[in-house]
Order: sequence, then C-alpha cells, then structure tokens
Amino acid sequence: MNVTVSGRIEVIQGDITKQSVDAIVNAANNSLLGGGGVDGAIHRAAGPELLAECRKLKGCVTGEAEITRGYKLPAQSVIQTVGPVWKGGQYGEDDLLANCYRNSLALAAKHGIKTIAFPSISTGAYRFPVERASKIALTSIKNFLDKNASIEKVIMVCFSDEAYQCYARAMENLQIGKPRSGH
Repeated sequence: MNVTVSGRIEVIQGDITKQSVDAIVNAANNSLLGGGGVDGAIHRAAGPELLAECRKLKGCVTGEAEITRGYKLPAQSVIQTVGPVWKGGQYGEDDLLANCYRNSLALAAKHGIKTIAFPSISTGAYRFPVERASKIALTSIKNFLDKNASIEKVIMVCFSDEAYQCYARAMENLQIGKPRSGH
C-alpha cells in the first residue's frame, strides 16, 4: 500500500520534552539509565519513575528500540533508542542510525501511537554529522510512512538552529515538504 507522506512529517526547532504527542523518542545510551543532552533532559522532565522503569529493561542494543511510559512528560510514552557513535562512517553507522528510526516507528505502530516526535539522534555527544544524519532520518521516516498509514504525524524536533537548518534543507532536497516557518 502506498501512502502519501505529505503533511505527515514536520521539522521544528524546540524542546522535545515539551511536545504534546503520543510518544517522544529518546536518544538513549545502551544502559538506558540516563545521560547528557536530550537523554538527560528527558529523564529530568519525566521524573525518577522513568529511570526505575528503564532499569527493568536491562539496556538496549544500538539501533534497536524499547518503549516506556512518559510519566511527567506531556507524551504518554517514551521510545528509547540507541544511536551509533560516529567513527568515521566505515562501521555501519548509517545503517544503525536508519535502524533507530525504523525500529522506533515500528514499535510506535505496534503500540497504536499516532503522533511521535524525534530528536536528531546521535548528532550530539555521539558526533554523527548532522547534515548526513538529517538525510538518513528523513529518508527512513518517509520510507516507513509510505508503507504504514497508522502513524499520522512525525515531528523532527531540532534543539539547535544548526540542526534545524540541516533538517529543513534535507526535507526540501528530499521533496518531502516544507519545514514549519517561524521556528
């Protein structure tokens, strides 16, 4: 089944912990026990219950995804995914990053999630080049949505202006749509 993605993918600049969606995606580390950047922000905003639930999961493999409750976040669920550490591009980083998006979306669809927000996975402390990551992220999302109508909206939430500009360019270059103006 071919489903149009027009209007189903949006790029914004903002704080992922403030998004009122069914689920937000956390760019977690393998332990799932919190860290810096978006991971730390999500754990702080959700409260200590998120850490307690993550402890029970016993970690996550790079490229895979797990689902938890959202606790004090506006989102009901948090999908934990572990992006690859950038090592120059010769160690399967592109495929692992694409898997983060595909597996997170598959888990969302399985759990009846209609709206989901992603951060720019692996582009902070894991040093994945943002320009490259934006193309992989948006292509992976578009390809998933082309085959799956159950997810109504995917929002790419970029924290920095640099990330927003990269994702906006990638969205236009991939002819997915226009980013929301007035970020």
